[in-house]
Amino acid sequence: MLSDNPHEIACASWGFVPAWADQRPDVKSVINARAESVATKPFFRDAFKSKRCLVLADGFYEWQKTGGRKLPYRIALQTEEPFAFAGIWSTVHDKDGRARPTFAIITTEANELVQKIHPRMPVILREEDEADWLNPQLPLADAQAILAPYPAELLTMYEVSAKVNSPAFNEPEAIRAV
Repeated sequence: MLSDNPHEIACASWGFVPAWADQRPDVKSVINARAESVATKPFFRDAFKSKRCLVLADGFYEWQKTGGRKLPYRIALQTEEPFAFAGIWSTVHDKDGRARPTFAIITTEANELVQKIHPRMPVILREEDEADWLNPQLPLADAQAILAPYPAELLTMYEVSAKVNSPAFNEPEAIRAV
């Protein structure tokens, strides 16, 4: 859901490219933006001011490095309900001139649960903050304050099959505990 039309789900490409870099092949897309610097880094600053989005999900994966191996974990709400990550977006144009929205998820320091396996996590918005996050009139300090770790006691985390390491693996087993 993009801030310019907050009542409609939109398709966008994961891999944010700022509008000022439109048609510049030397500018690489990024999938994450740090909450601590999203408002000040020139790459993200304009989008943070007025182009915020909700990235809808029902969970996410993080990997724990243990002795040369990486073990995948799924993190979700304890209720298993869908939720929204905080994101930023921009519109760029492909080589044929077609407009294409791009986005990045905002990350923050991990809460006590996720910190057991990884130092960072995506910003999961509280339902009551979603409309504010999309509001371009929201004072920037208030938008920044929303970018906090989600409460650990409201999340669940469990190890899943290493098959999730392959983008081709799209089976119900991807969300089952091992």
